[in-house]
Amino acid sequence: MPTLPVSSDSKEPQTAFRVLLTGFGPFAHFDENPSWLAVKPLHNVVIEPDATAEPIIVNNNTALQQSTPKPQRRSIHISTLQVPVTYEAVLATVPGLHARPPVLPDTGDPLFPPPPAEGYDLMFHIGVAGRGPLRMEHLGHKLGYHMKDATGKLASLVRTSPKDFSRQPEAQAESIAEAMERERLGIEPAEPGGEPISRPNRGFGGPAYENVPDELYTEVDIARLIQDLKRSGIEQIYTSMDAGHYLCDFIYYCSLAEAKRTSHPYEKRRNTHVLFLHCPPVDQPLSTEEVTEAIKRIIVWICQDLEIQDAKLAHDEASGPAAPAGTGPPSTAASAPGTSAPTPGPSVPATPAATAPPSKP
Repeated sequence: MPTLPVSSDSKEPQTAFRVLLTGFGPFAHFDENPSWLAVKPLHNVVIEPDATAEPIIVNNNTALQQSTPKPQRRSIHISTLQVPVTYEAVLATVPGLHARPPVLPDTGDPLFPPPPAEGYDLMFHIGVAGRGPLRMEHLGHKLGYHMKDATGKLASLVRTSPKDFSRQPEAQAESIAEAMERERLGIEPAEPGGEPISRPNRGFGGPAYENVPDELYTEVDIARLIQDLKRSGIEQIYTSMDAGHYLCDFIYYCSLAEAKRTSHPYEKRRNTHVLFLHCPPVDQPLSTEEVTEAIKRIIVWICQDLEIQDAKLAHDEASGPAAPAGTGPPSTAASAPGTSAPTPGPSVPATPAATAPPSKP
């Protein structure tokens, strides 16, 4: 499988998609987190559209018919950010990333690209899991965080009404994914307890999250994405419905909740898409370079999917509603397709060129 090449002679175009890619800092026996090793080479990289690429194809059919204009290919600018493996750091960082304009923590890098005023197009979080393939997570969980973070602290207690029995057994019982995560990290549960109900709820609470559902799902069509990745040669990847109830799950739910909070139905702009990917430790079995390449291809796939959505929206708006009979000449514009049907997306694209600005001296 060819890699997406990177050169060093380009600047970020004004129309580029803006992607924020996060990895985690050191913890446990990882002096440098494998997620950060895979993420950091993509800092300040610009992936250019390939002018010679084949048309976007979905299920062996052209995604855009003649009545819909072909989308204008846009560059993709990636910024990367390291997040400490603590509950406090996630809560202090992630809400600001979804603000308009985003508020970034102090990175110590005076050349860090300023965030886009209207928010990032994609927030892509990477974290390390156990040995095995890449794991694309469908959802984040609000409750059930009973493992200590890198500083030995627990997630906040969430107080629920004594009458609220619906969530207690499910939220407090240890899931299979949580047990596997504990075994992988070599840590004991902070609140073992005998029966599930003996453990207090920990996770997201208070006024900011009390009305947010216990589970939040990504808007990215993961099943279609995985299918197309496998068609492109990335075989070692699968989907997951449980991100582990540790910091990976915690940052995913927080990011999904903040994206939902900052979206407004009356606005025409897209929501920020949020996605989480688990990667294995280095060479177990994938190398850092293989994980980085998979991340790039996922980003390109999602941004091409957004191009299709944007082109369809622009086409619908340009076509407008048909004029009532007798009020004017018949419209020559093609009828706008219905907006309630899901928009097909791209397969993994042919190799585009990717560029990075000159290195900081």
